[in-house]
Amino acid sequence: MFDALRDWFFGLGAAYGVNPLVFGAIYVGAIPFFTASVAWLVRNARRGRSVAVPALAAGFFFVSAYLYLIVVGRNVPAWVYAFVALLVAGGAWSTVRSVRQKVAAARAEAEPAG
Repeated sequence: MFDALRDWFFGLGAAYGVNPLVFGAIYVGAIPFFTASVAWLVRNARRGRSVAVPALAAGFFFVSAYLYLIVVGRNVPAWVYAFVALLVAGGAWSTVRSVRQKVAAARAEAEPAG
């Protein structure tokens, strides 16, 4: 059983052209950060705060090992590229929305009353 697991794990390195120990360390190392991001997201949702940043963080930690594959590997699954593109688009959308809200608030404060 252990030998089969080891062979599968080290086979990932050959399939993707990466160091399987680095991939595994990133994959396992991201788990607590992903869990913390999901907890942060839930807390913000319960408090009525924005969940955009915690959702982006959770997504980042979810695909962090695959980002390593994108940078140094080959044969990366298409879903990884799609998910990373969605994260970037979501981050851009959240940033633009936040900036627009802040600009509108600043303009409202600057307008003379009356």
